[in-house]
Amino acid sequence: MTSYQVVGIGNAVVDVIAQCDDSFLAHMGIEKGIMQLIERERAETLFAAMKERTQAPGGSVANTIAGCGNLGLKTAFIGRVRDDALGRFYEAALHGEGTDFPNAPVKEGELPSSRSMIFVTPDGERSMNTYLGISAEVSTEDVSLDVVENTAILFLEGYLFDKDHGKAAFLKAAQGCHRGGGKAGIALSDPFCVERHRADFRRLVAQQMDYVIGNEHEWESLYQTDLETALKQAASECELVVCTRSGADVVLMRGDQRVEVPVKRVVPVDATGAGDQFAAGFLYGYATGQSLETAGRMGCIAAAEVIGHYGARPEVDVKKLFAEHGVI
Repeated sequence: MTSYQVVGIGNAVVDVIAQCDDSFLAHMGIEKGIMQLIERERAETLFAAMKERTQAPGGSVANTIAGCGNLGLKTAFIGRVRDDALGRFYEAALHGEGTDFPNAPVKEGELPSSRSMIFVTPDGERSMNTYLGISAEVSTEDVSLDVVENTAILFLEGYLFDKDHGKAAFLKAAQGCHRGGGKAGIALSDPFCVERHRADFRRLVAQQMDYVIGNEHEWESLYQTDLETALKQAASECELVVCTRSGADVVLMRGDQRVEVPVKRVVPVDATGAGDQFAAGFLYGYATGQSLETAGRMGCIAAAEVIGHYGARPEVDVKKLFAEHGVI
């Protein structure tokens, strides 16, 4: 009997969100519309400059797991926080959402809990400044076999591939998941991340992953070719391949089967979390045995919900939206 339907492993990051205008970004030297990794001193400066900030538990895969929980799946998230104010907030917030957080905050950690300062301009663009802190230190020690051997689906965050102990943790988790009869997959996360670890990522996709989610730029970077060629190669090596394209159809491929799901374009209030919630909707469909087309549609509906408001997690019952759109 599987304890969990979906377990994620990723950066445990507290999102600290504030609204601002373009002149503030220019004054603070913040590059608009992208995610930048920053050092501790810069993090403290930006944190102090935020007015009327709100905070929420974040991290890409953690957002996805929260979305899966919103849809009623039994979920857990493996991540690393320090026993400080932000870390304790993170643990309590996950439990409050019904997601298990197996790893207690680390009392002796040298680095503080991770935080991402997100500045949202009136056009809905978000400029993310992320201090990774302790969350990037996830290692094999953090991966409980009791958890990964007892999940139907494992979802890994590509960002953690930046460190060797993160790679080792992924391998341990994927092998444990497969021993328990589960499916393991990864979000490619970032084209720059893919470039830094191309050979390792390709090996992981071909040898350990049952499904992989990426956007067009990440797939092109992984195989260093045009999108169509990249997706064909990926589908020949991995059981299930998913490609999101900004404002264009989502492509899902399983062997010779190819499905394109149309995306309904909407003007975003805040684009934070669109990819994360697409993954949540898709994983819900995957976990409940839906067709590729239905799973893709579920992903698009969940993504459309989250860009309609501030913050990276759903604010309504997304399963009701599925019913309204006729996918359940």
